[in-house]
Amino acid sequence: MPSPTEVVQTMYAAYGAGNMDALKDTLSENIKWIYHGPDAIKHADTYSGKAGVMKFFDNVNEHVEYLDFQPNQFIAQGNMVIVLGNEKQKILKNGEILEQGWVQIYTVNSDLIDKMEEFSDTAHAEKVHIK
Repeated sequence: MPSPTEVVQTMYAAYGAGNMDALKDTLSENIKWIYHGPDAIKHADTYSGKAGVMKFFDNVNEHVEYLDFQPNQFIAQGNMVIVLGNEKQKILKNGEILEQGWVQIYTVNSDLIDKMEEFSDTAHAEKVHIK
């Protein structure tokens, strides 16, 4: 039985490999995926279920190109995993580069991710998205 941290790391590995089927295998049927942000960040929304999470990734890929994405530190307590990371994105509509840190909070139950919530400097991200 994997630890909650191992479940989240498996999800990141699947994403990094571009294996969205393996990524879906780490998610519960009723997952809630929350990416906070203003309307200028087109993928900022709350997504429900596995299909919703796939829609999130489709929205991301439609608007940004990841140049770097690094989950750097994992902090676990019980079934919660907090991940501190950083990313570098190219905004496709304007070619601007966004570099930022982020915090993602995962809840894992029965070896599946039930919830993900991301926090970042959305005011800075909004400025880069609307240039």
